[in-house]
Amino acid sequence: MAKKLKNLFSPFFIVSAALLVFGLAVKLISVNSAAFADFWQSKIAVYPRAALAYMTNIFPFSIAESVILCLPLIIAAVIYLSSKLKTDTWITTFRYTLNIIAVAALIFSTFLINFSAGYHTTSLDKRLDIERSKVSAQQLYDTADRLLDGVDECIGGVDFAYGKGSSMPYDLKTLNKKLNEAYKAACKKYTFISDFYSSPKPVALSEPWTYTHIAGVYTFFSGEANININFPDYTLPYTAAHEMAHQRGISREEEANFVAFLVCMESDDAYIRYSAYVNAFEYVASSLNSADGDMYKELYVNRVPQTLKNEMREYNKFFEKYRENVAATVASTVNDTHLKMQGEKEGEKSYGLIVDLLVAYYKK
Repeated sequence: MAKKLKNLFSPFFIVSAALLVFGLAVKLISVNSAAFADFWQSKIAVYPRAALAYMTNIFPFSIAESVILCLPLIIAAVIYLSSKLKTDTWITTFRYTLNIIAVAALIFSTFLINFSAGYHTTSLDKRLDIERSKVSAQQLYDTADRLLDGVDECIGGVDFAYGKGSSMPYDLKTLNKKLNEAYKAACKKYTFISDFYSSPKPVALSEPWTYTHIAGVYTFFSGEANININFPDYTLPYTAAHEMAHQRGISREEEANFVAFLVCMESDDAYIRYSAYVNAFEYVASSLNSADGDMYKELYVNRVPQTLKNEMREYNKFFEKYRENVAATVASTVNDTHLKMQGEKEGEKSYGLIVDLLVAYYKK
């Protein structure tokens, strides 16, 4: 009997199945214990996440993008090998099928073990000792005003084309270095952020990818922070910082947004801080416009500098081409479903919950 079982299940399948069971156990315990999730995400899972990031740092291109682009070839190869397989016994066919299933199980295990606990950790407002509550239109106005103070503070060090948007004054390699320095400084202040070096990857097919409305994505199976470089320059530092937050175990979207803001504030680079202030302002201003359109108009007319108005106008012109399409609808539905399955009840709307954190942060 033991010999038959050994013939049925390959070592690869057994290891993959064991990792899947282990990952499911980590997920189950994390759902029921924030203390365990905190410990696991910051003390245990950080090592495989960092290892993946270090290994993929070697390559200047996105491994995840390459795998996805090669997926049709991989599927074709699997089908071809299947047709050539000697299926003289049902055991051979069964083992081959199980090994294909084991690959999927191994990938899913990577998500469960490295990343899923982050959706159940102690919330960021408690970690930072700030009071998160329902916000009023006046609080939104005051927070937006404070963010504009930040824009005013660093806008002198930002390059703008006449009547157009801003330009990032360095390449992505330099941006990577500056963001890693900012993360190193932030880790000393916020101990729940893991400290290791990583390199956000530009996506080669960024222009067609823009039709999905996705500015960046963390791919758990390769450990990479992938950045859509087709978006306007001012979005890039903040987007990269957001995806790097995911690399460091910050799973919830609004928390990755807020950690990105905090990290950018630790940078000595004016353009990185400008990027964070403007992106945060856009979230808060959008909420203010929904809560009280008149207050938003007053703020926009009297407080927003002309250079920032140009920046926002140019972004809207850029995005018009990509605004409505099937790819965006599908991508939004998939992302929304994934986030809700991980316990983020607001789904895609969770990105905007950074507004509550920003209001609480500035109120304190």
